[in-house]
Amino acid sequence: MKEQEIPTPDGGKLALYSYGLPDAPGERRIILIGGAFLTALIYRPFSMALSKGLGEDWAVDVYDRRGRGNSSEQPADYSMATEISDVRTIMGTTGARNILGHSLGGSVALNAVQEFSGTSLEPDKLAVYDAALNIDGSVDTAWLDGFAESVNAGNVGHALARLKKGMQPGTAMAKLPEPVLAGLMALVSHTKVNRLFKELMPSGVGELKAAYDEAEHARDFSVLPANTHFMAGGKSPEYYRVTAERLHAAVPGSTFELSPKGFHGSIPAAVSELVAGISEYFKG
Repeated sequence: MKEQEIPTPDGGKLALYSYGLPDAPGERRIILIGGAFLTALIYRPFSMALSKGLGEDWAVDVYDRRGRGNSSEQPADYSMATEISDVRTIMGTTGARNILGHSLGGSVALNAVQEFSGTSLEPDKLAVYDAALNIDGSVDTAWLDGFAESVNAGNVGHALARLKKGMQPGTAMAKLPEPVLAGLMALVSHTKVNRLFKELMPSGVGELKAAYDEAEHARDFSVLPANTHFMAGGKSPEYYRVTAERLHAAVPGSTFELSPKGFHGSIPAAVSELVAGISEYFKG
């Protein structure tokens, strides 16, 4: 693995980790954009598995987005434009010609490639899994303000409960009354994973609002590359599938794949079937 600190135009820095062949050419490099509350380190098993699946002449570049890992905090004027600028910076540094986005990172990838359409930055291939994008009102955002209030008040249990209800509706835990779920979340908030959630919650508020606050229209993404590959997990919350299907219908020539056994965390968990499928898409 190769680790670098990449300066950004606004005076910040991005921590970049590269797996596979360090000097792989751009057409055999994939930028992996991670989801909310997740660091590049969490994607290490997947990045290693994907680089192995692609072959020894490929590289996978994953970076810590703003407010996590060794990258700079979110700037005061943080927005989706910040994320798009950071994708541009990483592409410029690595020369990568392929992009893979997971969850909120899928939203970043789609918005970035939408802006890059028709320019030299438009990637050769783009794939997203469970993209967290509010397409034509597919996401109920009523919980966001309450989540932000809980984070600002330092109430971890209630923040985790509202996040669970908002991001995973329909699950057994999300159906629990909020006070009960908040108490349960407070009990488990001391685990290693939930301590990381707690650290990343302030940046999570900003990025979730950037991705969800305004409903976008599927037709606006019709400029994406014709070979864009939309993926969703069969065991993920339903709105990820709905979003992927709407985008697939709007992007001529795109493909859609539902992974029957896939769940929202299948990417960082490096599920072998998903790794194999993604490798085939980028190599094909």
